[in-house]
Amino acid sequence: MALIDDLKKKYPQSLAWAFGDSPEMADELSDLVCRGLKTASCGSLSAFREDPDAPRPGSINIILNGQDVPVCVIRTISTRLLRFSEATEALAIKEGEGDLSLEYWRQEHKEFFTREGTYSDDMEIVAEEFEVIELL
Repeated sequence: MALIDDLKKKYPQSLAWAFGDSPEMADELSDLVCRGLKTASCGSLSAFREDPDAPRPGSINIILNGQDVPVCVIRTISTRLLRFSEATEALAIKEGEGDLSLEYWRQEHKEFFTREGTYSDDMEIVAEEFEVIELL
């Protein structure tokens, strides 16, 4: 926890969180971010609205792995609203997961949003692009 506290002093108003909905997913996705392969993410608009700390352009976030250890710090560059069915190959590539195909992206995100209880083909999602500003 001391490292997180030190990072929050260095990056005031930053939040510490992990990608995904399991420790395994957090490890996999944080590794992709640290290697520069993942520069985007997305979430359901409903989850975004419920979270007062949802990423906004310019926000700084401390990314944790599956053991809640900080691995990097990112800055949100942009967010945009689109429907699940409107996701593009470009978004899939920026998310950096699997074989980078839109098919893979749709299958994995359909499963994730189904677990979250929000999935529909016309659901609205918030796509976030970010940059790594510090590797830890």
